[in-house]
Amino acid sequence: MTKFALYVELKAKPGKEEDVAAFLAGAQGLVEAEPDTVAWFAVRFDKDTFAIFDAFDSEAGREAHLGGRVAAALMAGAEELLAVAPQIRQPTVLADKLPG
Repeated sequence: MTKFALYVELKAKPGKEEDVAAFLAGAQGLVEAEPDTVAWFAVRFDKDTFAIFDAFDSEAGREAHLGGRVAAALMAGAEELLAVAPQIRQPTVLADKLPG
């Protein structure tokens, strides 16, 4: 069972909403190369509010993801794309249902 997660809320700058959406859609390929990322979701709540939710079996997997290519690319583009700094939370998974 997954026990570790990340929840990252993103608020796009005015006029950058579709750039954030494209960044998130393009990040899927990078995440697929991460063997310890059990589940990964990029979602859009409204015009300018987005989030990423990831789940991991271990703290090491979560830390590897935080030090990985998606996080680096997000932080590199944050000033240009985001109205506020990403809000990174590290919740504990209480229960899950995953395919497989």
